[in-house]
Amino acid sequence: MKKTQEQIHYNMQRVKSKDSEIEKILRNALWNKGYRYRKNVKDVFGHPDIVFKSKKVAIFCDSEFFHGKDWEILKPRLQKTKNSDYWVNKISRNRERDAEIDKQLLFEGWTVIRFWGKDIIKKTDECVRVVEETIFDLKIGDAEDQLCELSEENEWIQNK
Repeated sequence: MKKTQEQIHYNMQRVKSKDSEIEKILRNALWNKGYRYRKNVKDVFGHPDIVFKSKKVAIFCDSEFFHGKDWEILKPRLQKTKNSDYWVNKISRNRERDAEIDKQLLFEGWTVIRFWGKDIIKKTDECVRVVEETIFDLKIGDAEDQLCELSEENEWIQNK
């Protein structure tokens, strides 16, 4: 059954930019595991959906359509539809913006994690595990850095 313009317009108006279902699912899973985070932090570039500020971890929950999952397949399909220029340009720009955000956050020392919506819904535990492993790896890195600093301090004191 083909949707009317009004139905499409109605559906598109209800797409949320924050507090989407996929964000809520991931946030609840992380919260239930004891992880505390901030959501939609405005002072972090790109306004990540979930942020661990002390560890500098930014998490984005991306919908497949608006962020162009399997773009090589989706783009030709969109080009056959009505209003194709609009959608191809919009999703292309979203993909470019995502890459710019990732690049800037990496430059600022952040770890960026991006999840697709269907992965969050179907494989929530795996997504949580990715976050846990990332945080754990950062903790290990911090501990190693502290040990190096201590050993350098001790070396400096002994040579004095």
